[in-house]
Amino acid sequence: MERNRRSLAVAVLVSLLASTGCGSADDQPQRMKIEVIGTRPHDPSAFTQGLDIDGNVLYEGTGKPGASNIRATDLTTGAELARVDLPAPYFGEGVSPAAGTLWQITWKDGIAFARDPQTLAERSRVSYYGEGWGICTRASRLVMSNGTDTLTFRDPVTFAPTGTVTLTGRRNAHLNELDCAADGSVYANDYPTDTILRIDPETGRVLADIDARGLLAPTARAYTDVLNGIAHIPGTDRFLLTGKYWPTMFEVRFVPA
Repeated sequence: MERNRRSLAVAVLVSLLASTGCGSADDQPQRMKIEVIGTRPHDPSAFTQGLDIDGNVLYEGTGKPGASNIRATDLTTGAELARVDLPAPYFGEGVSPAAGTLWQITWKDGIAFARDPQTLAERSRVSYYGEGWGICTRASRLVMSNGTDTLTFRDPVTFAPTGTVTLTGRRNAHLNELDCAADGSVYANDYPTDTILRIDPETGRVLADIDARGLLAPTARAYTDVLNGIAHIPGTDRFLLTGKYWPTMFEVRFVPA
């Protein structure tokens, strides 16, 4: 009888641990850090909200009412190719090319702008419910954040929602700028921290915690805002990172801590 009681107690404990999300070490996110490969200038007046790369074009979206814009630059030379301002009072957020359209979302305005990828000219506007923070393109779906621990999938042509996934084991995250990398995972700034999360978008599992502290010197960081810009460089294991009002953009690798 005593053995049965102990077996029952163990079974209950295992059940409780499972229900509270306490899994094995294999389920814990990998701890990673930043290896800086190089730097390039970044516009210190840009309140960066979105960063994405398509071919040799770097797209950047900025925020603030009356100061929001979207710009395209040559990834190699840094030369500006196009720039378009958002009319006030729109507050620009994430940007992502998908299915021949460049999407730009807004924070609390509930409007997504469909743009020409070359000229950045507006083609149309689509309404959506809730806030818009970050956006990226994975396979045939857009992936969008709204400042919570949930990602929303959207049709790349109509922008209609097609599903959601909520993070497991990280219910206090505030997912902000997103990057859909070639490895199939989604990288997300966890606002307002210097932590980047690597996420499995199929399950919501956090695969890695990336510590991005210390990129800017303390004297430079005093005049800036949070880290908020991730863009995988196609064909490499490198990413571009920057932030709001940062004077520098960093080319980095994510390596084990």
